[in-house]
Amino acid sequence: MDNKELANLIFPDAKEISYYEEKYPRRDLPEGAEVVRVAPSPTGFVHVGGLFQGIIARTIANQTNGVFFVRIEDTDQKREIENGAQEIINSFEEYDLAPDETVNIDGTDKGNYGPYIQSKRKEIYQSYAKYLIEQGKAYPCFCTPEEDKIRIENQTKAMERTGYYGKWAKCRNMPIDMAAERIKNGDPYIVRFKSPGNPDKKIKHKDVIKGNIDFPENDQDIVIIKSDGLPTYHFAHAVDDHLMGTTLVTRSDEWVSSIPLHIQLFTELGFKVPKYAHTAPLMKQDGDSKRKLSKRKDPEAAVSYYTEEGIPKEAVKEYLMNIANSNFESWRKANKEAPLSEFKFDIRKMGVSGALFDMVKLLDVSKGVISRYSGQEVLENVINWSEKFDKELNDLVLRDKEYSLKIFNIERGNNKPRKDIAKWSDVKESISYMFSDKFAKVKDFEYQTINEPEEIKKVISEYITNYFDINDDKQTWFDKMKDLAEKLGYAREVKEYKQNPEAYKGHVGDISTVIRITLTGRANTPDLYEIMQVLGENEVKSRLSK
Repeated sequence: MDNKELANLIFPDAKEISYYEEKYPRRDLPEGAEVVRVAPSPTGFVHVGGLFQGIIARTIANQTNGVFFVRIEDTDQKREIENGAQEIINSFEEYDLAPDETVNIDGTDKGNYGPYIQSKRKEIYQSYAKYLIEQGKAYPCFCTPEEDKIRIENQTKAMERTGYYGKWAKCRNMPIDMAAERIKNGDPYIVRFKSPGNPDKKIKHKDVIKGNIDFPENDQDIVIIKSDGLPTYHFAHAVDDHLMGTTLVTRSDEWVSSIPLHIQLFTELGFKVPKYAHTAPLMKQDGDSKRKLSKRKDPEAAVSYYTEEGIPKEAVKEYLMNIANSNFESWRKANKEAPLSEFKFDIRKMGVSGALFDMVKLLDVSKGVISRYSGQEVLENVINWSEKFDKELNDLVLRDKEYSLKIFNIERGNNKPRKDIAKWSDVKESISYMFSDKFAKVKDFEYQTINEPEEIKKVISEYITNYFDINDDKQTWFDKMKDLAEKLGYAREVKEYKQNPEAYKGHVGDISTVIRITLTGRANTPDLYEIMQVLGENEVKSRLSK
C-alpha cells in the first residue's frame, strides 16, 4: 500500500482539493485591497478584545476597498455555548461593524466563500488532510492519551522539550501497511502533520505591527484532524484563510509563537502565506502591576457591559480607536464633528506592548461623544436605554417629553457643550433635581463659601424681591447677579476679589452658587440661567421661597 491508498482508506469520500480550488476562486479586488477577518470562537460572552479586532478589521477593509468577513471557529465543540455564534454576530452589528461576509443569524451564508462556520466545513478539511497524506506530509497516529502522558513525563525527566517530534514521534515512521491494518481493525486514531522543520534553523518573519522576528523552525508533528473528524485550529485556519482569500490576519499576540507552525503549514499545503499583524492585548491596572483584561475578573471585559451601563457605542469605538492609534486623540480634537470613518487608521502605528484599558478615560471619551449629541438624540437614547434597563428613569422622561427635551437641550449646540453625562445610567441622578417631586426629597443642602444661614437667607430674599425676572435675557440676568453681589458686599468680578480679597466678603460666583444650590441642591450643574428658564417662574420662586 502507498500513501495515496492510505489516504483513500482514511478519507474515502473526500473530494480532490481541485474541487475546492475551483469552487472558491481568487477574489477579483482592486490593487491594495485587503481581505481581513475576525475568527472568534463561540465559547463565552463576546470579549471587548474581539470588538477591538473587529474595529481594526472593518476599518482596514473600508480604507482599502477590501473585504471584512467573520468566520466562526467552533471546532472546540465541548466549550461552545448556546447561541454563541449569534451573540458574536449581534455584537458586531450593534456596533455598526457588520461584516461583508459571515453566517446569518438564521444559519444561511452571507457571501460566496462559506460556510462561515468551521464545523460545517468538515469535508473541506478532510480533503486537504487527505492531500497531505497522499504527499507523505501527514500520517495517522494511534497514540493513546495514556501514552502521551508517559511521553511528556519522560521528556520532562530527560529535560527535553515536550511535544510530538523527532524520536518522540512514535507513529511518524510507522509502515503504511501496519497503519492500514490498525485502521481496518478499528483502532482509534488522529491525523498528524509531518513537520519538515529543524529547530536548529531559524526563520525570519516580518510582522506588520511587531516588525522583524526570528524563530526556530517548527518541528512539532501537530494534530490536524482530531478523532471526531474535525480539524484543530492550526490546520483549519490555514485552509480557510487560503480558500477565503485572506490577505491580512489580525489577531492577538498570544498567537505570535505559532507563526513558525502556521507559515510551515501554508508552505507545505502550497498556499501563499498571508500577512500577519499581532495586536498587543488590552491590559488592566491591578495594584502596582498590569495584567490582561480578564473575562473572569473584569465586568468591562464583556461587550454587553457597555450596553447595560448605557455607554454609547460611538464612545466605545472612539476609545478603542484611540488605543489602536495614539494620534487619534489629537485628530478628534481638531475634527470635533467629523465621523469616525474619516480618521486615517494606520495599523503600523499600533503599539507593540499591551495598552492599558482605562475606564476613567473611556468615560471621559464618552462625555465628549454625548456632548456632541443634540438634545433630541440624547432624549431618544435615554428612552431606548431606560426602556430596557431603568423603568423609573423611563417613566420620568416620558412623563412630559417636551419638558425632558428642554432639560437635555440645556447647554447644547454652543462652543462649549455640557459634559456632565458619561453614560445613560448617569442620567437619572444628573437630572432628578429638574423634577419637583424628586427635588422635594432633597433634605441636605451643602452650601459652599457662603454657608451662614442668615447670609444665605439674605442673598435669596434680596434676589427674589429685587432682582429675579424670568423674562431677562442671559446678559441682563448676569448683570443683575453682579448688582446683587455688589449690594451685599461682594465683588462684581472674581478678579476684583482676587486682587483685593480683604475688601469683599467674596465674589459674584459665591452669590450665584447660593442660588444654584438652593434651586438644584448641587454646587455643580449645567448653566444656571438655562436651568431657571426650563424650571419656569413659578417653580423657581417656589424653591427659593422654601
